[in-house]
Amino acid sequence: MAKVELKQPIVQAIAEEIKDAQSVVLVDYRGLTVAEDTALRKQLREAGVVYKVYKNTMMKRAFEGTEFEGLENCLEGPSAIAVSKDDATAPARILCKFAKDAPALELKGGVVEGAVYDAAGLTELSKIPSREELLSRLLGSMQSPIANFARVINQIAEKGGADAAEAAAPAEEAAEAPAAEAPEAAETAEAPAAEE
Repeated sequence: MAKVELKQPIVQAIAEEIKDAQSVVLVDYRGLTVAEDTALRKQLREAGVVYKVYKNTMMKRAFEGTEFEGLENCLEGPSAIAVSKDDATAPARILCKFAKDAPALELKGGVVEGAVYDAAGLTELSKIPSREELLSRLLGSMQSPIANFARVINQIAEKGGADAAEAAAPAEEAAEAPAAEAPEAAETAEAPAAEE
C-alpha cells in the first residue's frame, strides 16, 4: 500500500473535524509536561473543543480549498490543532489562559469565524467572554430594570400605601355626603311640580 493511501484517511479525518467549525487554533505544544498536557486536554474536552496532534503536511492538505487555508504559514514545527464547532472563542480563551500558567504552550495562529488571527490577535480574542456568559449578562441587564421597578412599587405600597389609605378615607366620606343629600334635593324639586 502506498504512503499516499495511508495518509488519505488522516487527511479526511482532519477535513471532517474542521468542516463547519466556528474556529481552529494551532499551537506549539513542545515543552509541556505530561500533567500539563493532560490538564489542557481535559479543559478543552469539557468545553467541547477537539484537540489533536497531526503532522503539518496532513493539516496543510486538509486546509486546502477551505477558509482555514490561511493557516498554512503557521504549520512549522510540531503543531496541535484545537477545533470548536459551537463556541467560536473557546479554543483561544482556554489556550491563552492555560499559556499564562504554562509558558511552554505557544499559540501560532487561528481562524475564528472566517477571519485569520496571529498569536496577538488570538490573545485579544480570548478576552471576549463565552456565549453563555454574554447571554447571562444580557439577561441580567434586562431583568435589572424590571426588578428595580418591582422593588420601588413594593416600597411605595408599603410606605405610601398606608398614607394613601388614610388620605382616601376622608375623600370617600366627602364623596358619600353629597350623594346622600342629592335625594332630598330631588324631592324638593319634585314638590313644586306637584303643587302646580
